[in-house]
Amino acid sequence: MTRPETQQSPKIMLVAGEASGDQLGGRLMAAIRARHPETRFIGVGGPRMTGEGLESLFPMDEMSVMGLAEVLPHIPHLLKRIRQTAEYAIEQQPDVVITIDAPDFSFRVGKKLKGRGIPLVHYVAPSVWAWRPGRAKKIAGFLDHLLALLPFEPPYFEQVGLPTTFIGHSAVEERHGGDAGRFREQHGIAPDSKILSVLPGSRNSEVTRLLPVFREVCERLAKDFPDARIVVPTVSKVAQVVSDAVADWPLRPIVVTGDQDRRDAFAASHAALAASGTVSLELAITGVPHVIGYKLSPITAWIARRLLRIDTVTIVNLVLGTKLVPEFLQQDCTPNRIIPVLKSLMADGEGRTTQLVGFDRATTMLGFGDRPPSEKAADVILEIIEKNSSAKAGITTQ
Repeated sequence: MTRPETQQSPKIMLVAGEASGDQLGGRLMAAIRARHPETRFIGVGGPRMTGEGLESLFPMDEMSVMGLAEVLPHIPHLLKRIRQTAEYAIEQQPDVVITIDAPDFSFRVGKKLKGRGIPLVHYVAPSVWAWRPGRAKKIAGFLDHLLALLPFEPPYFEQVGLPTTFIGHSAVEERHGGDAGRFREQHGIAPDSKILSVLPGSRNSEVTRLLPVFREVCERLAKDFPDARIVVPTVSKVAQVVSDAVADWPLRPIVVTGDQDRRDAFAASHAALAASGTVSLELAITGVPHVIGYKLSPITAWIARRLLRIDTVTIVNLVLGTKLVPEFLQQDCTPNRIIPVLKSLMADGEGRTTQLVGFDRATTMLGFGDRPPSEKAADVILEIIEKNSSAKAGITTQ
């Protein structure tokens, strides 16, 4: 794809509703500005996007509401913000509007902009391959383009007429270089001591469900690996809960919260026990064999079983089409099931080599080692702006 050069500096509107979207938006803005330094960015975003120069209409945190019980009291205000965002786009007439993830908010804004002559792009394809496949046709009715993170996603949307570009998963763009030696020296860990990373999630509901199971796993593993150490990378909002919970665990757990400490911990880790989520891909990129353990509330799990059309929750497994990373979900999330597999990974069993080989293949398929996803996304956005500008001017482009 050629990199189009617009005739004047573009005005781009981006709308992100949560921290992950703020990171995606910030990287995209940086990639666009590298080619068009005078670009004006407007919309809604968090600290990463405002740090790149976004003029945020209102604080992004107002949209970061999770769970049915939490959302209900905020519905009137959220509807007001949806209306305000759409009206702002109509008033400003940007060269393109890019909504980032947060589909409940983003798609309502998109529907209000349909027919207004503003190209509308959504970043992060909804998981129609997992549940509610009918959403693909619905969003094709108001979106002009979709940016997909997974290689198998475009056909789901192209078959209903929505142009879709696979750009690569955002996790492959993160800086993953860690210093194992520094981590060991900082925490007084001998070079030959094996390190197990334990990652119980980033929400209170996750850590409270998983920590009791993970604790028993660690207690029993300690009998086979008495010289091992445990590191628990976590996030600030649950750090105190996690620290209190692991204070009396065996193998002297080390709790870390910073990004660099997390990277260093992964670089030093021999294996990991993790909650379901993007962390599995982070571990795969850094070459850490691992298993997934996860529990939902009984009601949520009951609903999920009836809606989901997939039999795995791990990105690496989805991409490869095989259960490379063992998953222990719901009633299977027990120490008796987890320990034999994790013990094999810690003891350099055959499964360890199999995972490492599979990680190389999966991360390559997701874009690792290729041009950064943000640059590919910038290509698409700038081409859309160029084509729309030429169409308005009555010029035919090749």
